[in-house]
Amino acid sequence: MRRFVKALTSAALGATVAFAACEPKAEAQEIQLTGPLAGAKAVRKLRLYREGRFEIAPTVSFSLLDEYRRTIIGGARLQYNFTDWLAVGVWGGYGFGFSTDLTDQIDTVAQRNARTAINVNHTATGTAPFGDQVGRISWVAFPQVQFIPFRGKLALFQALFVDADAYVFLGGGAAGLQERPDCGAAGQTSCSNPSSFTLGSRVAPAFTGGIGLNFWLADLVSLGIEYRAMPFSWNRGGFDSRGGPPSGNFPDNKVDSSDQTFKFNQMLSISVGVMLGDRKTSP
Repeated sequence: MRRFVKALTSAALGATVAFAACEPKAEAQEIQLTGPLAGAKAVRKLRLYREGRFEIAPTVSFSLLDEYRRTIIGGARLQYNFTDWLAVGVWGGYGFGFSTDLTDQIDTVAQRNARTAINVNHTATGTAPFGDQVGRISWVAFPQVQFIPFRGKLALFQALFVDADAYVFLGGGAAGLQERPDCGAAGQTSCSNPSSFTLGSRVAPAFTGGIGLNFWLADLVSLGIEYRAMPFSWNRGGFDSRGGPPSGNFPDNKVDSSDQTFKFNQMLSISVGVMLGDRKTSP
């Protein structure tokens, strides 16, 4: 039996070596197109929704992850599309909003007395609304550049097809804020004075950037949704939270720029774009 198994194994190994030696080598071969397709472009007669057209897009933006106040910005995006993948424009608008649940809870449970007078708005009767002292975004204006690297079609239930493109944008501009003004320093109002909680105006420079998705409902109309970030520092609660010794991370009985904290300021926007000009097609 052992001799039989060894003989069978040797025969199988020899057959494998002989087969491998006779097997022809595989080589890649370049396919040369001839006839009417020779040198033709990968895509022809592509619909160019953006190229050479001016866009007006009314937008509504909603802030995300707010501590004290929700912000809604009504505005528009205006931009010119040099090509189907590059555009330059500006986004801006005016903000309004309402208090969050945290603000309502602070308003209900926070004590109004001499110990809290620096940080919580109060009157002689102790009933000043906390929501009146929190910061808010009044307006925004951001020039930006938009890149559109992806485009194609989306299908709904394999029945409804719509052209779509995805884009990224980056820009820089400013946000107009209403914020508790400086108090407590020499020559300034005491921070325990109720008048120190009256909001003042300030302009905060900032960058902006984000991503978006655009659906073409017709040659002239599109529906878009985008995520936007506007990072800058501001005093959202109107508190004296920093500036004191030893490291500047403790209250110092003053409200100033040291009490402004950094926030990413995220927003979700919905837009309806209207294109001006004739749509083109690629050769």
